[in-house]
Amino acid sequence: MNSPDLELARRCGQGDMAAFEELYRAHAPRLYTLMLRMTGSEADAEDLLQEVFLQAHRKLGGFRGESSLGTWLYRLAVNQCLDFLRGRQARMARATGSYDDDDVAEPVAPAPVIPAAISRVDLERAIARLPHGCRTAFVLHDVEGFAHHEVAAMLGISEGTSKSQVHKARFRLRSMLSAAVR
Repeated sequence: MNSPDLELARRCGQGDMAAFEELYRAHAPRLYTLMLRMTGSEADAEDLLQEVFLQAHRKLGGFRGESSLGTWLYRLAVNQCLDFLRGRQARMARATGSYDDDDVAEPVAPAPVIPAAISRVDLERAIARLPHGCRTAFVLHDVEGFAHHEVAAMLGISEGTSKSQVHKARFRLRSMLSAAVR
């Protein structure tokens, strides 16, 4: 149990705005980055960040300190993103009918040699251009470090699908980044 986290949560729960601001400043940048990578949209990430902190404000009374406050907030953020993405996916399916290019076989090519000169901005842009399913699995697995079985549980997919989505994301990223270097 992290005593400073419990104290900060207690102060926030009592309406101490300075404590909530401290909580926000300490954790908002990391959470925003996570949500931006998962949604691919600055506007959506900003909206979701607000939702996460509203939800945190309502639920801080239930924080028991079994994990760090940062971990607790991170879990709220991941769940908020996943709910948002599931809702967006359902809306897209209803609006466009069922189309899914996942059945299309990816061509197998030798991995391109990508120079180290690729900037972080190029990488972030390429990640944002990935299809929703690939991007979400890639961010959760390769960026955030979740195991495939954890990604599968979070997204409600099989472990094999998680592996496939991450593989497709890596392939597409390689293609996009090698094209950007040429």
